[in-house]
Amino acid sequence: MGRVSCNVNGKAVEIEVEDRTLLVDALRDQLQLTGTHVGCDTSQCGCCTVLFNGDAVKSCTMLAVQAQNAEVTTIEGIADGDDLHPVQTAFSVCHGLQCGYCTPGMVIATIDLLKHSPQPTPEEIREGLSGNLCRCTGYLNIESSVRAAAAAMAKSSGS
Repeated sequence: MGRVSCNVNGKAVEIEVEDRTLLVDALRDQLQLTGTHVGCDTSQCGCCTVLFNGDAVKSCTMLAVQAQNAEVTTIEGIADGDDLHPVQTAFSVCHGLQCGYCTPGMVIATIDLLKHSPQPTPEEIREGLSGNLCRCTGYLNIESSVRAAAAAMAKSSGS
């Protein structure tokens, strides 16, 4: 057993985990942050994507002990109180979700994509989300959601 101290969604946390505990399991089971989903257990689907020190990672590929002193942001930590993040709003308005299972990972991956490419091309959107699978939407509405989020974020930053 090991102790992990990190910052999750802006709050300092300390948890005790077995050395083999995956980050996704620690988030879900110990911190009750169930918005981060487990979809495939093979790191193929992206449902477990979180921001780890500001970058999108699949939390099923990391051990919880690797989060020592790290900043972890889950889907629960991106809204500002009742105000949704612009990416969340865009996914809702543009119908970039259906069953919602992949949505947390898609939203987090989109935030990371827009951080690196604020006005992505269609090819950059596809590449940026290529590690996230959706079995419902056919991706058209997801791509529309990314474009709408990019436009909203550019407008709010005055770009």
